[in-house]
Amino acid sequence: MARTQGSHSDITGPRIRAAALRLFARHGFAAVSMRQIAGDVGVHAGALYNYTPDKQTLLYQLMRGHMEDLLAARAAEATENPRADPMARLENFTRFHIRFHIERPDEVFIAYMELRNLDPANFAEIERLRRAYEDELETILRDGVGQGVFAVTDPRVASYAVIAMLTGVNTWYRAGGRLSLSQVETLYWDMVRKAVSA
Repeated sequence: MARTQGSHSDITGPRIRAAALRLFARHGFAAVSMRQIAGDVGVHAGALYNYTPDKQTLLYQLMRGHMEDLLAARAAEATENPRADPMARLENFTRFHIRFHIERPDEVFIAYMELRNLDPANFAEIERLRRAYEDELETILRDGVGQGVFAVTDPRVASYAVIAMLTGVNTWYRAGGRLSLSQVETLYWDMVRKAVSA
């Protein structure tokens, strides 16, 4: 039973965002109402507006949070000499991307499928954060081309292709299946290496 509108002091932003994440991933942003989110949390719809001005803001917060978590986790794995060995850096990036994203299927789904529902200002900010992540991979590929270890005609396009392939693991991998996550990482690293090697 929903709480009365005045009894929402114990409802937190994280609970609302978690409900929105589940519902957006399951039904799609456009199909989910603020009333549905409120029902999932257990409050009247009006109580949500104490925590967020609208559904668009919730979507933006979810996407921004995902991208900020991704960039922070990636920064924590930075090597001491980031330009020393493009092949080692590419392997590290490949394995990191798979591990990070496989643990966040709802966030990944929303980050890729709901960009079209962001208003222009929010879209621009999420694109800026995505570009910061993609730039690292593009830099690795450019460094590898410069050192003669990679043969990539267009490092930017190649970075898009590699990220799309790695993110695709989320569509089929299931824990407890035929392959362990470590085995999947190794198989994908082998494919990436062969795709870009000189």
